[in-house]
Amino acid sequence: MRSNLGSVVLQLKKLGIDDLVHFDFMDPPAPETLMRALELLNYVGALDDEGAMTDTGRLMSEFPLDPQTSKMLVASSQYKCSNEILSITAMLSVPSVFMRPRDAMKAADEAKARFAHIDGDHLTLLNAYHAYKSNGEDAQWCYDNFINSRAIKSADNVRSQLTRIMGRFQLPMVSTDFNSRDYYPNIRKAILSGYFMQVAHLERTGHYLTAKDNQMVHLHPSTCLDHKPEWVMYNEFVLTTKNYIRICTDIKGEWLVDIAPHYFELSNLYVCPFVSLSSH
Repeated sequence: MRSNLGSVVLQLKKLGIDDLVHFDFMDPPAPETLMRALELLNYVGALDDEGAMTDTGRLMSEFPLDPQTSKMLVASSQYKCSNEILSITAMLSVPSVFMRPRDAMKAADEAKARFAHIDGDHLTLLNAYHAYKSNGEDAQWCYDNFINSRAIKSADNVRSQLTRIMGRFQLPMVSTDFNSRDYYPNIRKAILSGYFMQVAHLERTGHYLTAKDNQMVHLHPSTCLDHKPEWVMYNEFVLTTKNYIRICTDIKGEWLVDIAPHYFELSNLYVCPFVSLSSH
């Protein structure tokens, strides 16, 4: 009832159950929720236009992740950054590793700022994971840097499990050369290949609008972005006093058309005169 139905539908398809409308759920979901799940799976390439499972979909169904995350992982090899995407996926699979105790907020924020990456929160998580590994997975180091050692240890275990699945299906474990100017763009493109439906565009008024349903949203205060990029992708939509998008990363508008042309047709990508796409 509470889970992302995309994963449920993908598992049922994997078991060969195609007639989802008449499937005997103990508590059947609303038909429109099912339709939305099928649509999502079609967009991320797990199902073809007839609703049959694709090779990508079969691979995705092997990972114990939601479809968008498993798509990002499956696509990461072609962007030559599967090692990094594995680490980011693992960090996203556990509660936030950054601690911010009431009595030490300033120190905690300063500690987090040391891991901050200019392009956003996904790469900040990657920096934190790399720092944890290069400091020998030391609990004292975690304590000194306001890192939740239990959460990051758990992320490390998740990463090992996902690595084994990658190995079983011969998905190459690769990285772009760290000194290459493509190192970070490749990682951001790989994340976008799973999360292209969760992007927002900066308006002249200074707030963001989500790309397809034009919801007004704001960057979550916890973000490491110290500027407002023209386009951001986000991991979560949080409803508190305002509509917030959380775990955000800066992306380029032209990547959207390259990575998901079936979703972003240039003609209807944006309501306002769309100049900024070609000017970058």
